[in-house]
Amino acid sequence: MKRLRLCLCLFGLFCLLPGIAAAQMLLPGQNSEEEREGLEIGTSSSEIAITSDFRGADLTIFGALTNTDNLLLAVGQYDVVVVLEGPREDATVRKKERVFGIWINTDSMTFEGVPHSYSMSSSRSIDDVVTPLDLTDQGIGIDHIPLTPVGFVGDGSSLGEFRTAFRRLQQTGGLYERDPTGVRFVSSNLFKASLRLPANIPNGVHTVRAYLFKSGVFVTQKSVPLRVIKTGIEQMLTDAAHEQPIPYGMFAVFLAIVTGWGASIVFRKD
Repeated sequence: MKRLRLCLCLFGLFCLLPGIAAAQMLLPGQNSEEEREGLEIGTSSSEIAITSDFRGADLTIFGALTNTDNLLLAVGQYDVVVVLEGPREDATVRKKERVFGIWINTDSMTFEGVPHSYSMSSSRSIDDVVTPLDLTDQGIGIDHIPLTPVGFVGDGSSLGEFRTAFRRLQQTGGLYERDPTGVRFVSSNLFKASLRLPANIPNGVHTVRAYLFKSGVFVTQKSVPLRVIKTGIEQMLTDAAHEQPIPYGMFAVFLAIVTGWGASIVFRKD
């Protein structure tokens, strides 16, 4: 009986050896699942008010890394990318061509659920942080935002052209921006990021996302909401246009008539 118990104990110990060895052979820079790096973020404001004199604003994001490896942190192997993503909606891009001397829309393509605005900051150039394939998988960066067409697109030969045109239009309008040095580490594991909000930023619920990379490998992400709202007369006009469209339209026509009549009296020649 004693021999049997001894054999069972030795067998159990033998089965546990691989797990013990694996736990003891973690290389520097490797954490167990319980010690995986974490990310916490907060914003300088949870709500942005748009008034008649709004000319854009800067949003500051504060963050902290947890359970980091001190050696990798010291040699700069942790990177952070912060994104402010606007409300998602369908977007249509139209192609104009000159026909008989007149510029007309000859073709169009609608992309499904794309962010109306997109501002990104990173601790260094995004292309130096991770490979383009990983960026596409995560949908990080202006060039990697998923642009899925709605409906039938034929042979798809013009898909790349319309995608390029959409990104160019958004960047020209100031709605898509990027800053490769907008994230700075203020201490060993604390960082600060700045994002620019354009003057024509859409109202609605935006999302601030922070992505953590270690040695070029995605680790985790964190997101918090940000509300952008109109205030004052802008909000009153918006509410009236959506909630009472008929009275709003009649008032607009009346105001146009009165304004035109008044201008004709003031500027008429006797």
